[in-house]
Parts: sequence; C-alpha cells; structure tokens
Amino acid sequence: MVALRGKDVDAFLARPDPGRPIILLYGPDAGLVRERADALMASAVDDPNDPFSLVRLDSDELSAEPSRLVDEAMTVPLFGGRRAIRVRAGSRNFASGVDTLADSPVRDCRIVIEAGELRPESPLRKACERAKTAVAIGCYPDGERDLAKLIDEELRVSNLRIAPDARGVLMSLLGGDRQASRNELRKLALYAHGAGEATLDDVMAVVADASELKLDPIVDAAFAGNSAVVESEFAKAMVAGTYPGVIISAAQRQAAWLHKSALAVAEGTPVSTLLESGFPRLHFSRKGAVEIALRNFGAPRLVGIIDQLATAALEMRKQTALAAVIAQRTLLAIAANAKRRG
Repeated sequence: MVALRGKDVDAFLARPDPGRPIILLYGPDAGLVRERADALMASAVDDPNDPFSLVRLDSDELSAEPSRLVDEAMTVPLFGGRRAIRVRAGSRNFASGVDTLADSPVRDCRIVIEAGELRPESPLRKACERAKTAVAIGCYPDGERDLAKLIDEELRVSNLRIAPDARGVLMSLLGGDRQASRNELRKLALYAHGAGEATLDDVMAVVADASELKLDPIVDAAFAGNSAVVESEFAKAMVAGTYPGVIISAAQRQAAWLHKSALAVAEGTPVSTLLESGFPRLHFSRKGAVEIALRNFGAPRLVGIIDQLATAALEMRKQTALAAVIAQRTLLAIAANAKRRG
C-alpha cells in the first residue's frame, strides 16, 4: 500500500518519484490539496497555462468514459515536451480508469487527482493505494508545528518577525485551510510592512476581522450563557458548511478580548468606554451581549476559558472527524460556565 505520511510527503513533493506518476491528493483541507496540486503541476510541465501540456478533467467526464484518462495520459504532446493531467474528483466514480492507467506504461506524464475527504474503503483511494505506479497523500489541517513553519515562512519573505503573544494568538486563528492561512499571513505581512515585527494589535486588526462568516451570534451566546442560541446557531453553521475550527478560533479571539477588557475594568475603566473604543471595534448589535459577558466573567476565569479553547482546538486537529462535536461541546460548556458569574 502506497500511502505517504509525515516527512515522506514532504520528500515526495520536493522530488516526485517518476515511477509513481499517478498522485491522489485528498482530505478535508481543500486549500492544502490545491496548494500541493499547484506545486506538482508547476514541476511537471514547462508551462501550466499551455492547454497542450496540461489537460484538466473532472469525475463526471471520466465516469462516463473511464478510458479517456488512459487516452489522455498516453497522448504525445503536439510540440513535444512533458505532459500533465489534473483531475477534479467529485461524487462520480472513475476508479476503473485509474486501475487501467496504473497498468499502462505511462511516460513523461504526471496525473494529479484532487479530492475531498475519502474513506479508506473509497474505490478511488483504494485504487491509488494498491497501485505500484500511484501514491495517495492525505491533506489534513495544519498542526502546531506546520503552522509555526508556515508563519515563519510567510513573514520571512517580508523581513518580519512576530511577537510571542502575537504568534500564540495567530496560531489559534489559523489551520483550517492552508490556502486561507496563507492569505491571512500575507495580509498580515502587508499590514505590518516596514515595522520589523508583527504585533498582537496587528494580528487582531487584520486576521481577527478576516472572516465574513456570521459567527458572532454563536460566540456571543456562549459567553452570555445562552445555551439554546448556541445550539441553534451552531446547527445553522454546520448546515452552511462552516468548518468548526473557524468557530472555535472566533471564540478564542473573543476570549482574549474579554480577558483584556476584564483587566481594564478591574483597574477602573468603565465598561461603556470599552464597548465604544474597544479593539477590535464592536458592532453596535453585539454590545448588549458583550456587556453581559463582561459581567459573567472575571479575568481569572477567562484565563481558564482561553486554555479550554486552546485544548479544544488541538483536539479538533487530532480528531478531525469529531471536530463538530468537540466544538459544540466546548461552546456549551462555556455557556454553562457563564451562568455562574464572577
């Protein structure tokens, strides 16, 4: 069975084995799937924009005519050179075409198949894992080590360092989708350009406001102690296809802001001042719920909430299949905690 993991994946992507021209990329991190597919295409042909060198297919086409995959792979480019095929897998099965291709003498052609989450018994995954000329690579949300490497890699390009507290918060906001993470880091690098170091304020100003998803009702309800709203809004988010890690990231941002605000209140700053001039600036529709949250939680208990959310984020990366369960359980626990006050 040829299913690469860990360091073997990096080694293969850096120098693909010509004896394994069929490469299946699958998993829940669609951004990582695309990023790896782009890299494999770039190293497979001289010009990825040349339609004679790079052919794009999808599962609907191939399920209707599985032999087309073999025909395309065996075609010699009109003007010579290398050739590549990029396949977007969907719900239609074309595993028989992969089986036939795996037994064919493919030369100077790389076939990259992009797919979403595939179970071990999936025909496509099984076909690629059992073929001697194919390899299957899972693409999962980045762990802490991968995120740290990604942050350093992107900020180094702009000659930026990152403050320790900013790194900690940033790590909690990224990871659900590699491409989205890169986009957020590039936005941060542009925002902090010339400063030499990205700060926590930079992260909160740029990354914290990046998502257009309607997550505020879920998070605000949790900290306000409204379990019923947490359940109903969380269910809506799942139906809409929201990745649970994004919701936990939003809760982490809110917990950090509430902790900072609670410390200010303890030092004598009026809550009304924080709501009007807080950072990041609150939308007027949220002020009531946030004011309740500040009454519910003092700074010491918010430290515990921050740790609880960090643990949940880590567990979700380890157990992606249970991400929604872990996220909802954590938010409901926060809502129950909020009712105790103090």
